[in-house]
Amino acid sequence: MRLPWIVEPRIGRTGPRALLAPLIAVATTILAAVVLMSSQGVAPSRAIWQLYIAPLSSLYNLSEVLLKMAPLLIIAQALAIGFRAKVWNIGAEGQLLLGAIGGSLLPLWFNDSVNPMMLPAMALCGMLFGIGWAALAAFLRTRFNANEILVTLMLNSIALQLLYYLVSGPLRDPYGFNFPQSALFPQVAMLPSLFGMGRANVSIIVALLATVAAWIFVERSMTGYKLQVGGVAPDAARYAGFREKRAVWLSLCIGGAAAGLAGVFEVAGPLGQLQRVVSPGYGFAAIIVAFLGGLNAIGILFAAFFMAVIYVGGDMAQASAGVPYAVNTSLQGVLLVSYIAARLFVDYRVRWRRDITQQGAN
Repeated sequence: MRLPWIVEPRIGRTGPRALLAPLIAVATTILAAVVLMSSQGVAPSRAIWQLYIAPLSSLYNLSEVLLKMAPLLIIAQALAIGFRAKVWNIGAEGQLLLGAIGGSLLPLWFNDSVNPMMLPAMALCGMLFGIGWAALAAFLRTRFNANEILVTLMLNSIALQLLYYLVSGPLRDPYGFNFPQSALFPQVAMLPSLFGMGRANVSIIVALLATVAAWIFVERSMTGYKLQVGGVAPDAARYAGFREKRAVWLSLCIGGAAAGLAGVFEVAGPLGQLQRVVSPGYGFAAIIVAFLGGLNAIGILFAAFFMAVIYVGGDMAQASAGVPYAVNTSLQGVLLVSYIAARLFVDYRVRWRRDITQQGAN
């Protein structure tokens, strides 16, 4: 059946038009928050306050925003590099969990250590574990042409079950009253605090440095240029000698390293031990952050901040107004869907066939 319209790409996209999609997505998410919380008996004005203003109303609340922003920013910057190359890593959550496991081994094995190199060694172990988990998907993609979306997604579940097994068995604290968690880390394995009050730590500094590194890699390095060309024009990239397998390995390993580092920051920061619940879904939320930021390093910075505000606002609304935590997850979904829909109309336009026929006749 022939449709009476066609969808065609727009010729050019100016700077203001590029900002239109994320702004529409943010506005839609705010409106959805008001509707969802109103359905739970919360007044619209209070809903806006709880979700978007209260997280910024005090130094402690702001420190919570920065605490949650750090892993989102680190992971999203790395995922965006792969997404530009059309390598779809959906397994950052599992890679984060493996990084948390790998980073926890040193402080658990050397629980009485005072070595100042403990934290750097934990970060290295966590990154290697994240890379190793991502490398499984890279190997299956390059060797057997397995779809990396499905492989990385399934590896998330395996990583979660592995975490459950370890904290309930080999890594469980023998003096922890049978709770599924490890022993507390020594002080040398904890991230330094950023402010005098609150839980924010130096992970946000690392995340900002990762943002600068991501921008330089994408915009100023030859390797970043090759990845972009491979994503936009794969045939031209192959003709120019750019290897697709190398792009797959590089993209997935960069994502795995960043997610693994974020996992270390979680166990060495707010948690102070390995637990069953290491992440509230940062690996999945970072995918939304990467797209909301337009796969651009600077845009991702603002998108990560907005997503962190949603996280903290949702927690505050749950504690003070009894709003279900599912509202928080729903808003993340609304943010992604509304952004995708907005991008469709920003990047493409719908034209009726009769208009095209009349133009041709003229």
